[in-house]
Amino acid sequence: MTNETLLLVEDDPQAVILLNRTFKKRGFNVAVTVASDGAQALETLIGSMTAGPSCPRLPAIVLLDLDLPKVHGFEVLKRIRAHPRTKTLPVIILTSDRDMDAALGYTFGANGFLRKPLDFAAFSQALLGIGLGALVKTGGRN
Repeated sequence: MTNETLLLVEDDPQAVILLNRTFKKRGFNVAVTVASDGAQALETLIGSMTAGPSCPRLPAIVLLDLDLPKVHGFEVLKRIRAHPRTKTLPVIILTSDRDMDAALGYTFGANGFLRKPLDFAAFSQALLGIGLGALVKTGGRN
């Protein structure tokens, strides 16, 4: 059992299932919460004009797809970085767009940039790089 959460912002239900299976199979030590569009992600993390955030405790990390309904991933990232509650929250962009330049994601404040399908070894390295290596179960298959 873990007390850390990961917010997966992903609109493709098949990708959510695959990522959840991968996390479980690899012993990823975190509970996964899913936001299916950019607006839901922002409501979860920051809240709305009339209500506070729907998650009182921030996740350890956000995995952010870019091509999202309602609010594009880059706009979500910009708003995360602009809000005092979430400005230092680790965010890793996760995209299947082969033409997307990773430098653009870093310009908007991403801590990492990975391509789908998720390469767990690269993901583990990204977590280590931003100081979240404890979320990866040591001794798990990589």
